[in-house]
Amino acid sequence: MKNTMSYRGYIGSIEFSEEDGLFFGKVLGIRSLISYEGSSAKELIGDFHGAVDDYLLACQEEGTEPEISYKGSFNIRTTPEIHRRAAIYAMNHNESLNSFVTEALEEKLASVK
Repeated sequence: MKNTMSYRGYIGSIEFSEEDGLFFGKVLGIRSLISYEGSSAKELIGDFHGAVDDYLLACQEEGTEPEISYKGSFNIRTTPEIHRRAAIYAMNHNESLNSFVTEALEEKLASVK
């Protein structure tokens, strides 16, 4: 079972409040808060789609660019030793640290569907 859904390039979380008897979520990977809810899966999906559409329309009306989730740039935290080893490996293989990390992520994710 997945706990996310996607629409128009945006990824939304899926959570459930037993206390309220509601499904709810928010768009992930952007700073703007776009939230939605529903008492059924169908309502949740509909409200998610509507929230994304409303966000995109508001951006258009305001003349602003909508945020794009997962733009390809992120910071990671690791140990100094792993950082050092990765940098040395990349240098010894005539590649950038970014290329090394991208290749490592691709390798790790190759088995995930």
